[in-house]
Amino acid sequence: MVSVSVQKEDFDIGAEVAALKADNFGVGAIVTFSGTVRDMGGTLTSMTLEHYPGMTEAELMRISEDAEARWPLLGTRIIHRHGTLAPGDNIVLVIALSAHRQAAFEAAAFLMDFLKSRAPFWKKETTEDGADWVDAKETDDAAMNRWQR
Repeated sequence: MVSVSVQKEDFDIGAEVAALKADNFGVGAIVTFSGTVRDMGGTLTSMTLEHYPGMTEAELMRISEDAEARWPLLGTRIIHRHGTLAPGDNIVLVIALSAHRQAAFEAAAFLMDFLKSRAPFWKKETTEDGADWVDAKETDDAAMNRWQR
């Protein structure tokens, strides 16, 4: 089962895991990653994420289906928030279910590497000194490149 949401609303990690694994008794491994808005320098007032509705969900669905083709997964869930968020707010959730841990770990890493480097979101950080659009880092691109076939 592949499930993707792009939403303004916050999410409940426990509720999302419970919903994904409900009635799925073959699950032996559940790997979750949740990311929050961080303020490395202590000056971030907000982060704004923009996207193209429809296109973004389709691309997240495509990469989730790719993960399910690469690993023996029993389900994946991606939630990515958009809009204006404050430091400490939840921004992303990735869940990967499998019978065994290795597939779940690798799939979750693959999905997060994609989200950090290639997902169609535009991020603007606002600080006390103004606002700047943020690009993916070279390290994010390098992480994604390890999954190339």
